[in-house]
Amino acid sequence: MELSEKKIDEILVISVSGRLTADCADKFKRYMDDAMSRSTKVVLDLSGMDYIDSTGLGAVVFALQKLSDEGGALNLACLQSKPRIVLDITKAYKIFDIFDTVDEAVAAIRK
Repeated sequence: MELSEKKIDEILVISVSGRLTADCADKFKRYMDDAMSRSTKVVLDLSGMDYIDSTGLGAVVFALQKLSDEGGALNLACLQSKPRIVLDITKAYKIFDIFDTVDEAVAAIRK
C-alpha cells in the first residue's frame, strides 16, 4: 500500500494505491491519525486501490468514525470493482458517501 496526499483548499485528498489489508492497516490508521490532525475534511482517492480486506475496511471505518466525532467528513472517490465487492458484501457502502470522481467528492464536502 502506498499513500500520498494533496490539499484542495481545506480538504485533504489522500490517494491509496495497492492493497489495504491486515498487514498494512495499522500503517493506514497511523497515517490517517496524522492527516486528521491537519484537516477534518478528507477525501480518499481509491482509484489506485485494487484490493481491501475486512481489516483494511475496519481501518477506513475507524477514520470515518474519528472524523465524524470531530465534526469532520470523509468521502470515498473512484472505488474500483474488487474493493467495491467487499463494501457490497459487508453492506459498508451504507455508511460511506461514495463518489465516482475526486472532484465530486470534494464538491460534496464543500456543501
